[in-house]
Amino acid sequence: MRRLLSDWVREPSLTPWAWRSAMLLLAVCSMLGQSEAGAQTPSAWPQRPVRVIAPFVAGGTTDGLGRVVAQKLADEFHQSFVVENRGGAGGLIGAEIVSRAAPDGYTLLISGIAPLILAPVMTQASFDGLRDFTHIALLGGPPDVLVVPTSSEARDLRAFIALTRTASLSYGSAGSGTQGQLVGELFRRAAGINLAHVPYKGAGPAVADVIAGHLPSAVVTVTAALGNLNAGKLRALAVSSRVRMADFPDVPTFVEAGFGDVLGVVWFSISGPAGMPPELVQRLNGAVRNALRQPDVRERLRRESIEPNDMSASQFTEFVRAEQARWTPVMRTVVAAGN
Repeated sequence: MRRLLSDWVREPSLTPWAWRSAMLLLAVCSMLGQSEAGAQTPSAWPQRPVRVIAPFVAGGTTDGLGRVVAQKLADEFHQSFVVENRGGAGGLIGAEIVSRAAPDGYTLLISGIAPLILAPVMTQASFDGLRDFTHIALLGGPPDVLVVPTSSEARDLRAFIALTRTASLSYGSAGSGTQGQLVGELFRRAAGINLAHVPYKGAGPAVADVIAGHLPSAVVTVTAALGNLNAGKLRALAVSSRVRMADFPDVPTFVEAGFGDVLGVVWFSISGPAGMPPELVQRLNGAVRNALRQPDVRERLRRESIEPNDMSASQFTEFVRAEQARWTPVMRTVVAAGN
C-alpha cells in the first residue's frame, strides 16, 4: 500500500489537492506500520494481560508458586499476569495448551518435571517436553525424603536396609510415575533390596498410612512430609538432595550413605511455547530471578522446603535436556514393569 502511494505522489499529473491527500494517506500508513511493528517487538511487551497456565488444580504447590511469581511479574511489568488452572492427565492438558499457543509471550506455563518429563512417558503426549517449549526460568523445588513411622526399628538408612533383608517391606508414593516412586526405585536398585512399591492417590494418604503404622515407609517430597516431620510423627532416614537441607541438618542424603545416583528434586519452572523471541525470554528470565531473590518470596519457598535456583534461560534449557535424558529411561522401565 505504501509503495503504491509513494509511486502515486511522484505522478506529475496530480493536482495539488490529490497530492496533499496522497501525502496524508502515506503518513497515516507509515504511522500504522510503526505502531504495528512496535506492538510486535519484545520491548513493547506486555500490552495486554498474560495468561499463566497452571496444569494442576488450585491449592497445590504448582498453583501457589504460579500465583507468587505471577504477582511479582505483574509488579515488574505493570500488567496483569492471570493464573488459570487447567488440570488433568498429570499436567498434560495444561502443558498442551501452552505448547500450541502463539510464541508471543502472552501464554506461559508454570510447570516442572511432572508435566514436562514424567507424564509424557506415562501417557502418550502430543508434545515433547524439551523441543515444544521455550524454557524460561527454573524456580526450584523440594527433594524427596524416605520416611518411616517413629515406631519403626529403623533409626537410620543402614538399619532400614537391614530390615529389608529379614522382612518384606514396601514403600508408598504419591502415585505411579511420580518422582517419589522413581527415587524409591533408584534406591531399591542401588541398595540391592526387595522393596515393593505401593502407589497412592497423592502423598497425603501415603503419609497418613505411615503414621498409622499401616505402611512401613514412604518416599514423598519433603514438602508433603514437612508438618508431620516437625511434629515428630515421622522419622526421616534420607533425602534425595545433593547436600543436607538447612532445616533438617541431622537428616543425611542418600549420597552420603553411598548411593550417589539417588538424587532428585521435584522442580518447578516457567516455560512458554517454542519459538519465543530471545529478547523477551531474557527479560522474563531476569524478572523471575529477581523475584526469587526477594525476601518474601524466599521465605515462602523456604516454608515449602524449596531452594530457589538461579539459572539463565540457556542454562535452564540444558538442565531440562539433562533431566529428560536421565529420567525417561527410568520411567520407561517403571511403566514396562507395571508398578
